[in-house]
Amino acid sequence: MKQTKQFLALVALVVLLSSCYAQTMVVGQGAQGNTTVSQWNHYLIGGLAPIDVSKPEEMAAGKEDYTVETKHSFVNGLLNVITFGIYTPTTTTVKY
Repeated sequence: MKQTKQFLALVALVVLLSSCYAQTMVVGQGAQGNTTVSQWNHYLIGGLAPIDVSKPEEMAAGKEDYTVETKHSFVNGLLNVITFGIYTPTTTTVKY
């Protein structure tokens, strides 16, 4: 019984201490319009092994000025927790 309580406390702690993050990069003069394209990136083992990663320069459709945001959203984090870190997705959004 004591081990079960400790395990549940540990699981709750891990879930509560996980967070979302965002990284923004400005290319050229940054976004000049309101067009937005989003794509998921797929990683294994806590992000160490990429499976399918987006290419922001292709997502920007040849534009030279755009803004790239890569984030770990709530849904991405939820999938990470459910799979115990085996599958770790992120979302890349390009605005141009």
